[in-house]
Amino acid sequence: MKPDVVFLKHILDEIDFLLMATSGKTATDILEDGILQRACARSIEIIGEATKNVSFPLRKLNPQIQWKQFAAMRDKLIHQYFGVNWLIVWDVIENHLPGLRIEIGTLVTTLETTVSHHPIIKENSTP
Repeated sequence: MKPDVVFLKHILDEIDFLLMATSGKTATDILEDGILQRACARSIEIIGEATKNVSFPLRKLNPQIQWKQFAAMRDKLIHQYFGVNWLIVWDVIENHLPGLRIEIGTLVTTLETTVSHHPIIKENSTP
């Protein structure tokens, strides 16, 4: 089993990609650009899947992160791909991902610091 920090870093990578890919763009751009739609959908799918793989204890310790909502959005994009509301996707990218980036980044830093300074955890962790 992969450690939580691996999945959290996947989330960070996808958030960084989404923020870069949408920088300077508008809601109209996502409505009119099929390539941007597919890129955004895929990254949000990865974020949702990664949140599902973060251990329950870590999710429970961090209720400020909307784990279930991102997993649900992933499910909607995968299973109801024909009815995606791109304005909702745009809102998530613009208004929710920057805050999520901060929360997940802080969590990764905390976990890496804990692992590197805790001999039992460090010994049992996988690279």
